Amino acid sequence: MALVTRNHPKLTLEGAHAVLGAAQRRSEEIRVPMNVAVVDDGGHLLVFERMDGAKPASIAISLVKAQAAALRRAATGPTMAGDQVNVPTALGLAIADSGHQTPIRGGVPLVVDGQVIGAIGASAGTEDQDLDVARAGAAAIEKA
Repeated sequence: MALVTRNHPKLTLEGAHAVLGAAQRRSEEIRVPMNVAVVDDGGHLLVFERMDGAKPASIAISLVKAQAAALRRAATGPTMAGDQVNVPTALGLAIADSGHQTPIRGGVPLVVDGQVIGAIGASAGTEDQDLDVARAGAAAIEKA
């Protein structure tokens, strides 16, 4: 029986900035200014930037997406029942765990060696655009 774990990778501030930068580059490519939040594996904010022109109303949403992805260890999005959205469950989870669950896509965990080390949340575009930008940010750390 192990009493402690060892060799647990951690997201550094430099790594968080690399994720943020990659997301911002993708945001510029698709010409949609974004709010981007990067958190550690416990959902604590490491870096955040609101790009010029990004909707202020999406600031909190980007952080919730990042926190939810980090804490759930999975990308954000609606709960599914087969190939259909399970609306009551998706909304119920978001209400039950306010601030740590969201049925809105755009939060992606950051994974290294099979372990979640943090997450990124992007918001201010469509869900597809938000997810695209978040995935671009996450790809920067996967290369590490």
